[in-house]
Amino acid sequence: MKALVLDKPGSPKSLRPAEVPRPEPAEGEVRVRVQAVGLNPVDYKLAASGFPGWDYPFILGLDVSGIVEAVGPDVAEWEEGDKVYYHGNHCKPGGYAEYAIAPSHIVSWIPEGLTFTQAAALPCAGFTAYQALHRKLHVQPSKTIFIHGGAGGVGGFAVQLSRIAGLKVITSCSSHNFKFVQRLGADEVIDYRSEDVASRVNELTGGRGVDYVIDTVGPDSATESLGVLAYGGQIACIAGLPDITMVTPFEKAFSVHELALGGAYLSGNQSDQEDLAKIAREFGALVGKGRISPMLEQTITLEEIPEALVRLSMRHVRGKIVAEIQ
Repeated sequence: MKALVLDKPGSPKSLRPAEVPRPEPAEGEVRVRVQAVGLNPVDYKLAASGFPGWDYPFILGLDVSGIVEAVGPDVAEWEEGDKVYYHGNHCKPGGYAEYAIAPSHIVSWIPEGLTFTQAAALPCAGFTAYQALHRKLHVQPSKTIFIHGGAGGVGGFAVQLSRIAGLKVITSCSSHNFKFVQRLGADEVIDYRSEDVASRVNELTGGRGVDYVIDTVGPDSATESLGVLAYGGQIACIAGLPDITMVTPFEKAFSVHELALGGAYLSGNQSDQEDLAKIAREFGALVGKGRISPMLEQTITLEEIPEALVRLSMRHVRGKIVAEIQ
């Protein structure tokens, strides 16, 4: 089969087309004929670092949509021809290929009305945003949330989910993306390039701070965000945890949540992994009903993935990029 492979850790530019054997599903697995695969920052990060236990050449790609082509022993819930999508295991070969293998218990139906390409835009970023709001923060209506990077994948889905949940939404982005995030549901938008974000958030909340923060940037940003939390506030961190020593103990009684979808696979706990499929059904239903936009901004080919990952690594890509495989 045709695939894009990584021979050793390095730049996404080092990914190369190759012919590799078609994988066979083992017990409890399905083989999916990949129709589309979504691109995510974790892809170029894993390309650079590699991961213990990988066999090279390795195939990246976590966000897969396609058609079940074969099922392994003891798989009763899926059959050939089913249209599915899922967030894959970064420890195993992924979807930058014509075929991919997935555990049957992490796969979900593609929401009715969505194309394969739209479905592939959802898993990593959309499921992370959903997990942040509804598995970690347990958001309540009429509260206030600040979302870093509202024009990005996780940020954009988080803005939309927050709007649906009845929150007042403050987000940051570049000025040329203001209208984009406002269409997604942002009430207030801060230009992180020209404004002091923390000061502006506190100004918008009358000095009280926000009830929730979703930080998509990194540890320094997460640490700074502790200063905009109200008493009893919560922060969900996508790209690194804050330094809580920077806040006076017992002053804010805040909570910190780490987000890591891939940890469900590392846990070895099947119920944790099954929750990924449950999130796929819950979040996917919102997208299928038109309440959430898949934010599909660009469609590319398998061969164009390396260059697109380089652009993604520059952190100025809006929405989602998806590669169509078939």
